[in-house]
Amino acid sequence: MAESETYRKGRELRRALMGDTYVERMNQTVYADPIMKKFIDVATETVFGALWTRPGLDLKTRTLVCVVSDAATGRTPELAIHLHMALRQGWTEDELTEVLLLLSGYVGVPLIREAMLTAKEVFAEMRRG
Repeated sequence: MAESETYRKGRELRRALMGDTYVERMNQTVYADPIMKKFIDVATETVFGALWTRPGLDLKTRTLVCVVSDAATGRTPELAIHLHMALRQGWTEDELTEVLLLLSGYVGVPLIREAMLTAKEVFAEMRRG
């Protein structure tokens, strides 16, 4: 099956957002499984290729929207991915921490406690390189 232009754009954007090392690690672990390979192919085309490349919001803002959405809905594994992307787009640890703390007043302390634990792990991982 030939790659569409949308898929190619999505693949390039995914690498730009996450970094080559992170993408390769995920491709060799999580997405090496045939079922998960199908998932990332669909996500690459529809999410990264079609949604993330739309005009109207810069990538930095889009990453923050995802962080907020993940934290508010308790999507911890996705939150880790989006925190990684947000840091790469220029958000600081302090800014992301403040966003999560603000959310505690709107979506609840238990959800944000989990989000803060995830953020702590991602921040430490990113500092280690």
